[in-house]
Amino acid sequence: MRKVFTVLIITAATMVAAAQSIEISEPVRFLALGDSYTIGQSVEENQRWPVQLIDVLKEEYGIQDAEVDIIARTGWTTGNLKAGIAQQLDTEKEYNLASLLIGVNNQYQGLDFNIYAPEFRELLDIAISAVGGDTGKVFIVSIPDYAFTPSFRNDARVSSEIDAYNAVNESIAREYGVLYFNTTPISRNGLENPDLVADDQLHPSGLQYKQWVGMMLPFFTCAP
Repeated sequence: MRKVFTVLIITAATMVAAAQSIEISEPVRFLALGDSYTIGQSVEENQRWPVQLIDVLKEEYGIQDAEVDIIARTGWTTGNLKAGIAQQLDTEKEYNLASLLIGVNNQYQGLDFNIYAPEFRELLDIAISAVGGDTGKVFIVSIPDYAFTPSFRNDARVSSEIDAYNAVNESIAREYGVLYFNTTPISRNGLENPDLVADDQLHPSGLQYKQWVGMMLPFFTCAP
């Protein structure tokens, strides 16, 4: 028998919607799209946030069959991610959960800001298509602020530009009506709490990713 779970998502951070639910059916097939923050640069595989999310589903809520496919690489821009998906996405696989977190390398590499919104929409369309067109099975994660790491030491320019990119992806989340998780405030604790930063002094640690997952999943309920 297929089990159906509802993820009720309520975060302390600002979201597009204060409370929405994602209904997940077992087996869970999660497609995570992104860059270094999704592949988990400088942390062990089991500390990547998509993997931690799946582990919570398995260990805490009784889901037996759940897995994640990650299409992400350190340094990828929106354009790189599109190319990577074209090469790596298994179009025959039936996903029922998808996430999108991308944009920091557009900012870091100084790409034309105006390409971000159209390319982000294209990527979101791909994510939605991968889950059968159901926007209720897709969520967007904000770009963390790497200014709050020892490598950049509260660089105001970086923070301002990250805010501009996040304003775009949050606006698109509203436009599409998909869930949006604002993890950026958590990342801005990185200087006062060094444990939130990986050993490379730049990327989030497994502990920070655990806080992201905790923000996403206050509780699950099993649908009747």
